[in-house]
Amino acid sequence: MTIHRPLRSFSHTAAGLLLGLAAVGITACNRQGTAVDGSDPEATLVTVSAYAETRHPPDVATLSTGVVSLDSDANGAIRRNAEQMSRVVAAIQAAGIADKDVQTSGVSLNPDYQHLPNQPPRIKGYYASNTISVTVRDIGRLGGILDALVATGANQINGPTFDIEDKEAVLDEARTQALAKARARAEGYAKRLGLRVRRVISIDETGGRGAPNPMRMRTVAVAQAADAYAASPISPGENVLGLGLDVVYELGK
Repeated sequence: MTIHRPLRSFSHTAAGLLLGLAAVGITACNRQGTAVDGSDPEATLVTVSAYAETRHPPDVATLSTGVVSLDSDANGAIRRNAEQMSRVVAAIQAAGIADKDVQTSGVSLNPDYQHLPNQPPRIKGYYASNTISVTVRDIGRLGGILDALVATGANQINGPTFDIEDKEAVLDEARTQALAKARARAEGYAKRLGLRVRRVISIDETGGRGAPNPMRMRTVAVAQAADAYAASPISPGENVLGLGLDVVYELGK
């Protein structure tokens, strides 16, 4: 926090007060004849920093799912993968997921090498992989969607990551809280200086986002995955969004 005051003589009491404020991070400096946006050149400007955060249940989940297929030749791996992936995509569509919420995130074809002692590696087959990113906007259906994916051939599932779609509405709560904190602090400094808070000169916002809440799931075999999802309910918990404000107040008599 920074206070700017005109240079003037102070009594021992006032000087002691400023020294005390300096100990908690406030600095005084000369502003003779300098006005900010029409402010009184004799006014004191104080910069107050405040941070606030708010917690809110997520309403969107994103997960990555797909199929890895193995075959003795590249064409066979690609065909097998396409057949399995078609069933997975059909299950996603049947679950009511909109096309805009399904996006291909990776397609690959890689050789499967066999390593023998004292011999160069040889290709014994090929892995074909197709992965998609799925956004689920009804978290209550997430467990059933995971079950359907596994039942139709998905053997890769990672996520979900939980998020809040309308972050601005939630951040407005944090803004209100941070501004109230900043005002209270400014009034506290004004009282100690025998002044009052006249007005806000400027507001600078920092931050304003929160990291999504990830829930990691390992890539597992089909049978293992089916058992895991049946036994483990999805717990979205809460996401935390926060922001900071640097507010400049004008203090005066």
